[in-house]
Amino acid sequence: MNENLNRLSQNDPILKSILRQYGNPVIQVREQGFAALTHIILEQQVSIASAKATYTKLEQKLGKITSKKAIETTDEVFRECGVSRQKTAYIKDMAQREISGALDFSSFESKSVEEITSELLAIKGVGYWTIEVYLMFCLQHPDIIPLGDIAIRNTIKELYDIHEVGKMNELAQNWKPYRTLASYILWHHYLAKRNRL
Repeated sequence: MNENLNRLSQNDPILKSILRQYGNPVIQVREQGFAALTHIILEQQVSIASAKATYTKLEQKLGKITSKKAIETTDEVFRECGVSRQKTAYIKDMAQREISGALDFSSFESKSVEEITSELLAIKGVGYWTIEVYLMFCLQHPDIIPLGDIAIRNTIKELYDIHEVGKMNELAQNWKPYRTLASYILWHHYLAKRNRL
């Protein structure tokens, strides 16, 4: 990782200054599968802390979170754990797809980003941000930039004075093939500035 951080920072003085000021980012690694994608769905449009609290409650109630348990669990129990009606529907749709065989997490390592994206987009409530975070955290794909992420966008606006998503995408081309690592550096800056590391 250090070698790739050096390559990025040599080509981008702003990323270099973040690393110098705040140190190396923590790289998140999550297990693949149903529980991990459930956690990411819970993270949609809420704070990391809030999603983690909800996920922990769900784990305490269900034990290991599986598609079978998600189907068997009532909407009321999901609600008691802090899961919205919408997100409950998303999780149950994903569970039904896995049980039917339409969704196979174990096959993802041998599939392209495009194939994985197509498979996950079929799940109700799963969009590009959710998929990109799954690719980064669970599959450790090295070249993902989640421009739908508000923290990434705000950090690029603040540090690069770039405000259009198209221009942000152009900027991110300079970070290939390490856009995931660049994303972690941008998140690192965002959290450090807010004393949330």
